[in-house]
Amino acid sequence: MERNGYTGIDLGPVGFLGRGPRLRSRLEEYGLSLAGGWIDLPFTDADAFTAALPSLSVVLDVFDEASTGQQVPPPLPTLADSGSDRRRANPGGGADVALDAEGWTTLARNVATAARLVRDRGYEPTFHHHACTYVETPKEIEEFLDRTDVGLTLDTGHLILGGGDPVVSLEQWKERVNHIHIKDARMDVLQSVVRNKGDMRDVWAGQAFVPLGDGDLDVNGFMDGLAGTGYDGWLVVEQDSIPRPQDPPQLADQHHAINRNVLRKWIS
Repeated sequence: MERNGYTGIDLGPVGFLGRGPRLRSRLEEYGLSLAGGWIDLPFTDADAFTAALPSLSVVLDVFDEASTGQQVPPPLPTLADSGSDRRRANPGGGADVALDAEGWTTLARNVATAARLVRDRGYEPTFHHHACTYVETPKEIEEFLDRTDVGLTLDTGHLILGGGDPVVSLEQWKERVNHIHIKDARMDVLQSVVRNKGDMRDVWAGQAFVPLGDGDLDVNGFMDGLAGTGYDGWLVVEQDSIPRPQDPPQLADQHHAINRNVLRKWIS
């Protein structure tokens, strides 16, 4: 990542990049700042949420270990819903698997609790809409925005899977977007997963997410739109996939280079 000109990295699973002084020294060695970190919680289940909440504090401890306190832009704890077995079996969502009013009330209340904990620790939260969860489709994202005060991580690939248009949605939600996950996606693979009621593993194994410019995302339209908003937060490049036995070992590095070079039109 350093070699290809990236300046930040997401946390990954707790401990993946190390803990304590080792984490800080590793980031410093490669000139990388912490961009964010994933924290999914069962926001629609009050009891399960209460039981899982200590895991948020653990992730925030790692943020403290990685942070210098002077980083600009600062890292954003990235909240997300954990979904459910039923929702995971229905990628793309639908009225029959959507939350009812009571479910939305529970989710909003628990998001407010998590956001308060994050802010009390000196960070600003962001919320990632995600496939196979209760905040997936454009309608659900808008409901989330109406019921909370937490900024949005706009993920281009998951938005396409949820039936949205990243260029249009960015314009609609730009006042609330405080984090970006950019990935290109192949519509044919995503549509096949939805049609066959697959799951996220099918998305990753099917190589639905491809290097920028190789899929159906309007990269120019999205990035031009983002530049026009004055956005100054992190742009996290994601290309989730499950490596195949026939893939050459250097493939990930090659894709890192492709993605970074595509973005040099907007970010030198």
